[in-house]
Amino acid sequence: MKIVMIGTGYVGLVSGVCFSDFGHEVICVDKDPRKIEMLEAGKVPIYEPGLDDLMAKNVEAGRLSFTGDLKAAVAGADAIFIAVGTPTRRGDGHADLSYVMAAAREIGEAMTGYAVVVTKSTVPVGTNRQVKQEIRKVRPDLDFDVASNPEFLREGAAIDDFMRPDRVVVGVTSERAEEVMGEVYRPLFLREFPILYTDLETAEMIKYAANAFLATKITFINEIARLCEKVGADVKQVSRGMGLDGRIGNKFLHAGPGYGGSCFPKDTIALARIGQDYASPMEIVETVIRVNDEVKRRMVDKVVDLCDGSVNGKTIAVLGVTFKPNTDDMREAPSLTIVPALVGNGAKVRVVDPQGQREGEHLLPGVHWVDDPYKAAQNADCVVLLTEWNEFRGLDLKKLAKKMTTPRMADLRNIYSPKDAKRTGFEGYACIGRKGIGAAD
Repeated sequence: MKIVMIGTGYVGLVSGVCFSDFGHEVICVDKDPRKIEMLEAGKVPIYEPGLDDLMAKNVEAGRLSFTGDLKAAVAGADAIFIAVGTPTRRGDGHADLSYVMAAAREIGEAMTGYAVVVTKSTVPVGTNRQVKQEIRKVRPDLDFDVASNPEFLREGAAIDDFMRPDRVVVGVTSERAEEVMGEVYRPLFLREFPILYTDLETAEMIKYAANAFLATKITFINEIARLCEKVGADVKQVSRGMGLDGRIGNKFLHAGPGYGGSCFPKDTIALARIGQDYASPMEIVETVIRVNDEVKRRMVDKVVDLCDGSVNGKTIAVLGVTFKPNTDDMREAPSLTIVPALVGNGAKVRVVDPQGQREGEHLLPGVHWVDDPYKAAQNADCVVLLTEWNEFRGLDLKKLAKKMTTPRMADLRNIYSPKDAKRTGFEGYACIGRKGIGAAD
């Protein structure tokens, strides 16, 4: 089949590359000529493990190409995917659909025959019917269908998620569209991965409901962690005890500095706004948004308290600033709240992140970038462990502590333990939902 992917951001590029690996002919389209030049040169503009090799393999096989010419790409396509950004709209919290609608109009003008126009972007309920209307405005007699195919890719594990999904959700309005989408995903169907066909509105809602629920789990365990600190319980054991219940499961029950990234923040806000528009308030989701913001701010207090109530003039080494490991994505990362607050309170901040510097340099002004955690810790007053990269999971804590002026660690991912910290020479150790150690302990 001939598939066109409009947009070469995270979702569009990963999906396009993986579809080509299914054996389809895929053309990825983007308006940014710099991106197209990079991709044609074999360079990947985002960091995702394994994506560069998979892209090179399918380009070499002749199944994958890149262009800025949407009209030429769309001609003769069987399925045309819209994978453009839907950022939160300033002022009202709604998803900004301007890029989606602009793509729909251009697709309508360029189509030469029947095709299914598939929305891959995360969009509010009702958007796919709007896409159909936009295309109809420019081509009233065009023969086409629309479909909703939300993505469920985890950054850092996106290729595996695409190739071995928990499920594929497809919203359609005709048998013909279902047949086309069945061919698109035939390799997954043959391997018996679940493919769920629904109407358009249900597919759109599944995406928002899933992300809001996961964000709720994260926020819930962070609330429990705060209470654990008050009563003397250990949130890691609480999480384990909860997660062993099959009705709950252990995923997304890890206490930390709050959720971030490209999906959870904007999708929870958008779902809350949809509920308000339909006079059906999403009160749990609205609380999740508020509490998650509070969690991030509370992390700043942890660091300040660990530093005897002030970070002014002190050197802080921050390990990890991307919103999660195995990605260069800084969108809504907890670091964007925590690091500027430390700088604003007079701290001298050194940052180490395996992939975060390219995005982080303009998002985190006033910090010094270092390529090694031990260099960052040299003569530092505190180490803040903010993103759980593998590089930070096996640190030589004794070596780290010896390099510091005052060996203290704010472990905001609970990678280590108070026992580890004390044994290796740390005089102060703060963690999440567990009893830490102070200078007097």
